[in-house]
Amino acid sequence: MADGLNQARALRVAEIINDYRTLLLHISQQKMDVAQEDYWEEGFVVLRESLAAAQKLMASNYTPTPVGNAGNAAEAEKAELRRVILDGSARRFQAHKTYLRAAAARRWALNRANALRGQRPTEKHAAQLKAISNMFREELASISDQHVVADLRAADLRAGHWLDDDPSLNEILHWSQMRL
Repeated sequence: MADGLNQARALRVAEIINDYRTLLLHISQQKMDVAQEDYWEEGFVVLRESLAAAQKLMASNYTPTPVGNAGNAAEAEKAELRRVILDGSARRFQAHKTYLRAAAARRWALNRANALRGQRPTEKHAAQLKAISNMFREELASISDQHVVADLRAADLRAGHWLDDDPSLNEILHWSQMRL
């Protein structure tokens, strides 16, 4: 039986998709020019991986599946909106995680450039570059699935979004493995 919340679900879809689009835009803005000799430095590798992950997300399409015998139009709409919320949430989750990694890599690159001040790395830079790399690795390690979901949920709560049909982390991860 229809619960009268399909308008709220449709609004939630729009919010999630808008966040997803914004995240993809922010990821694309993390791109940096890299000198050939620095190409394989850890931060630049993560940045390239992040940009490739964003491209993969953009290339994956939502594929609607038949609802089956849902009983009535409102129930069919409810089922489809829930599926779109799940798909959009999984995409937004993946994009946010990718953005956090890309932003960390960009900060690493900027900190590295500030330490080097236009010079090539030498022994006099070793300690500072090691500290920058350690900080980068710690930041990457903190970007867990639980952290990403909590970060998104906190932002949604601050914005006052309706979250009743938002999927759990397990649902998001399962959907991502199956569809994205």
